[in-house]
Amino acid sequence: MATRRKAPRPLSIRESCPFMSAEEAWLWFWRCQLARDEGARFVADAGDTARPCDPDDVYRVAAGLLRQNVLGARQAMVLACYGRALAPPDARLEEERQAARWWEEGLTLLEGPLRRKGIVG
Repeated sequence: MATRRKAPRPLSIRESCPFMSAEEAWLWFWRCQLARDEGARFVADAGDTARPCDPDDVYRVAAGLLRQNVLGARQAMVLACYGRALAPPDARLEEERQAARWWEEGLTLLEGPLRRKGIVG
């Protein structure tokens, strides 16, 4: 019986296009997550644009920053709540002004690791 080699499969045979910003990557992760919650299955290379990662890679970066106490609990909560809503907080509204600050802080913290991994260009 031949042994099967375990090697990661490429995400796409097409040229991948990194995200323009951490916000774009984060909202893409949430669109994929909401689709999964509704029963969709993620299939690599199924979208119009080939991405350099799968949605879980974006989540893993955020979870790692949270575990390392780089990303604060408030920032993580705002990223999750507004990410699930697929819309950033509106800094023009008094009730969302603080959330908008935490949103920007959280995305700034995500930007570096996502850029190093080639997820954000």
